[in-house]
Amino acid sequence: MGNRAAQDRKRVTDRIKMAGFNDLFGSMEKPDGIQEIRLSELHPFKNHPFKVNMDREMEALAESIRQHGRVLVPGTARKREEGGYELVSGHRRREAAKLAGLSTMPVIIKEMTDDEAVLEMVDSNIQRENLLYSEKAFAYKMKSEALKHQGSRKEKKTADEIGGEAGESGRNIQRYIRLTELTGELLSLADQKKLGFIPAVDLSYLKKEEQEVLYKKMQELGAVPDGRQASELKKYSLAGEFSGSVAGLILSKEKPVRKKVILKPERINKFFPEGCSSMEIEDTIYRLLEKWKQEGGGM
Repeated sequence: MGNRAAQDRKRVTDRIKMAGFNDLFGSMEKPDGIQEIRLSELHPFKNHPFKVNMDREMEALAESIRQHGRVLVPGTARKREEGGYELVSGHRRREAAKLAGLSTMPVIIKEMTDDEAVLEMVDSNIQRENLLYSEKAFAYKMKSEALKHQGSRKEKKTADEIGGEAGESGRNIQRYIRLTELTGELLSLADQKKLGFIPAVDLSYLKKEEQEVLYKKMQELGAVPDGRQASELKKYSLAGEFSGSVAGLILSKEKPVRKKVILKPERINKFFPEGCSSMEIEDTIYRLLEKWKQEGGGM
């Protein structure tokens, strides 16, 4: 009896040890739902708003995959009626895996409605750094429409909800969505930071044919509207008085000369703790000014 009791105690002890090991390090088996899917079977999300650029970051990601021999973080996808899978997240990983010479990547297959897929696709990408205005604009628009489908929500409430999750004001979300009304040429200028964010929002209120006329006039004069000019162009458009001649006159107006501004240390230093470097102070000021500008600040 004593020998049997000892064996029972050993089995219990072994189970406890194994449970502790799995809790700490996880099972050696792949979690449920993760499958190795051929890259050729993974198709881009419909109207995917985020660009997959073959840049240095992509090269670095591909090199990391080569070194590990696999994609470490699985993507997410759902089955397509026409066969294969629609990627919800993992578009960059798919391209990097292809560059690294792989034929498959790990993917979590989920059952999702169109709206659920849109929400997961946007949320998994929107926090990336250095997103273009156009990427945010179309992503926020897709998310806004998906949320509206889930209930009778007013536009402002939806924008406030999206902004709260993204660290933006609801008003700023609405501004981004307005950018989707720009023609490709003007939106491209905004992405290149040649056209300011707020001026771009104002120009989005021009009719598409008016935007085309404006763009041609901009090319003729080699000019890009600043904040005042864009606001003026918007007013003429809303009043039904926009024309190529009006656009030319507004773009030809002499812009005010910017005066040199000197920030006095004794006035600035009181806002920062001791030990902050001049570079840290300068970077903070620029970031606060950029946020203020995007939220509608400016003279």
